[in-house]
Amino acid sequence: MCRDCYDYPAAVLCNAHALELWRRLTLAVPRLITAELGITHKALREQARVSYARVIEYQRRGLIHFHAVVRLDGPDGPDQPPRAWVTSELLERTLRMAAAQVEVPAAHPDGTSPPLMLRWGRQLDTQAIQVAADLDGIADKHVAHYIAKYATKGAEDSGTVDRPIRYATQINSLKVPEHARRMIWTCFALADLPEYHDLRLRNWAHMLGYGGHFSSKSRRYSVTLTQLHQARADHTTQAARVAAGRPESDPNRTTVTTGQ
Repeated sequence: MCRDCYDYPAAVLCNAHALELWRRLTLAVPRLITAELGITHKALREQARVSYARVIEYQRRGLIHFHAVVRLDGPDGPDQPPRAWVTSELLERTLRMAAAQVEVPAAHPDGTSPPLMLRWGRQLDTQAIQVAADLDGIADKHVAHYIAKYATKGAEDSGTVDRPIRYATQINSLKVPEHARRMIWTCFALADLPEYHDLRLRNWAHMLGYGGHFSSKSRRYSVTLTQLHQARADHTTQAARVAAGRPESDPNRTTVTTGQ
């Protein structure tokens, strides 16, 4: 990689606007589906719902890309089947169209040139997911393993650090590759420009400008994180009770815990 040729400001701005680019993609897909079927948005909501789960991965060059599972569920979520017109071909077609159309404008770093238009790249790979192994797609269990692998990776896998950098004087002493160091410097430099104030680039310099979560999902894709946390807490409490030989708790009794 030629560090003197690399466009560091554009790379940082791409990472900083990645979530907005994803948001616009998710809004464009239902719009394209309604246009292709000749129905209204209200009619689509009554028949199907676009759901997704996605994780990000840092490439070696410091840019992120998305790995996502996108579904067309029934109107009330995955427990309700969609209408017969819903096919994986329709979803793939509209996803590709949306990826080719959506863009996010960003102020040019030099302050005078036209805005940068941030778009999805050409490397878009889509595959149908089958409930079981199938020659025409990939099995759902393989997808779960695939997504879980990227959900456990962090920005430090691209050579940066796993904690916020509070002062520019800390950058030179970071044990990171020179490429990551330059991206971090760029975050601090752009943060001083008023047009990038809302991006909070200093706060996200350790993530090379990206300020979102590593994983996310639409509201009705599956169980919520709150439900998962509660299930884990209940399991841990039950295991501790059994290990200590204590009886089952009485749901009609109130327990108050105080700390000294």
